[in-house]
Amino acid sequence: MDSFGDPNQQEGSLTSADLESGEQGPVNGPVMLNESVCSMVLQILVPFLLAGLGTVMAGMLLDIVQHWIVFQKVTEIFILVPALLGLKGNLEMTLASRLSTAVNVGRMNSPREKWNMVIGNLALKQVQATVLGFLAALAASVLGWILDRKLTLNYAALLCCSSVVTAFTSSLFQGIIMVGVIIGSKRAGINPDNIATPIAASVGDLITLGLLAVISKVFFYSIDVSPYIVYVVCVLFLCLTPVWVIISFRHPESRRLLYGGWEPIITSMVISSLGGLILDRAMTDPKLMGAGIYTPVINGIGGNLVAIQSSRIATYLHFHCSLRELPEHAKGWYFPTRTFCGRGPNSRTSQVLLLLVIPGHVTFLYIIYLMQGGHTSPTAIFISLYLAAAFTQVFLLLCIGDWMVHCLWRCGRDPDSFSIPYLTALGDLLGTGLLALCFRLLGFFSDEDNQLGD
Repeated sequence: MDSFGDPNQQEGSLTSADLESGEQGPVNGPVMLNESVCSMVLQILVPFLLAGLGTVMAGMLLDIVQHWIVFQKVTEIFILVPALLGLKGNLEMTLASRLSTAVNVGRMNSPREKWNMVIGNLALKQVQATVLGFLAALAASVLGWILDRKLTLNYAALLCCSSVVTAFTSSLFQGIIMVGVIIGSKRAGINPDNIATPIAASVGDLITLGLLAVISKVFFYSIDVSPYIVYVVCVLFLCLTPVWVIISFRHPESRRLLYGGWEPIITSMVISSLGGLILDRAMTDPKLMGAGIYTPVINGIGGNLVAIQSSRIATYLHFHCSLRELPEHAKGWYFPTRTFCGRGPNSRTSQVLLLLVIPGHVTFLYIIYLMQGGHTSPTAIFISLYLAAAFTQVFLLLCIGDWMVHCLWRCGRDPDSFSIPYLTALGDLLGTGLLALCFRLLGFFSDEDNQLGD
């Protein structure tokens, strides 16, 4: 196969030669075709709860660090939060989806092929993380300057350095975890589509937010003593990029993503930054400050659920259809009823994922209440508004995800590499916007605030 082939033919996808020859994976088919509803629910439920607990802890952490002096002085860091937390959708979940598809279609059976794919993907991820971290910081600096016109050069350097170091470190650590999960699930006979993306979400938010808070705090205090440190560290991490490029360039499949894989992750970073702009305004508004603890939760759960569905649909298309060809049930005009009541094999998955929203969020709200987190009492009005926002977000994401994955496939683009970044970024924007609206409506209904938490 020519290593300089179509850049839209990504890792984990079947080549045209494979499809023509009928080499579509293991003889017994992917794991997802043989699983029962009970098995699917159990495989999704445990990682879903772990992911939810991870987002709750991230929300508690954000509720604490928002009072740190670095967050008070350099409020543009709040714009960075959704963009950097969105890296798990741009990079970790996308990696998980690609490798899950590769496992299900039988492309990781050979040890040599498996490790070539792993090394190439990890090196590529470090390139993407460094570039995205730098671009996210530039976007936050520009948006902050447009709104407030007071961002200094040293603070802009602080944003860039903190963002690049956080993105690089978090991406490397989570990438290694994802590879272990994919390989382990393959050996255990578990469908990685059901567990890989939720596990990525369970650790991603907490690790990334914790690193961002600590790193930005350290660099903030170093500016007064040695301001050149942030510049040197930022340049050092940027200079490592060519090393990762060379490593990923040695593997044909990751080489293709170096050419054609930037559009979705950069676009999704911009979308997440718009969600960060909403968060920045919310965290500086006393009436909306209580939204901070719930932002990682609603964004993380929504992105987690739609990533599962996107990964499963992509695996089905890889296994049953040639690129640019759709199955019969997906042809014609799209209607939301197709997602939840259609004849396709993933309709029942959509129903299960949507049914998890309300009990899942109720559980996480109760955990936040037990931990005395947040600034808003769990009154009936607040819980109703919050659950309505969460349900609306996931309903829209599942519909958009179903439509988007099939459109990408029909256009000749691998949804494993293109859909999840867009969907998780939209989840961040929808979740943050609906949550801000929820808190605005609380004031409209004159809901009392008992100030749970400090």
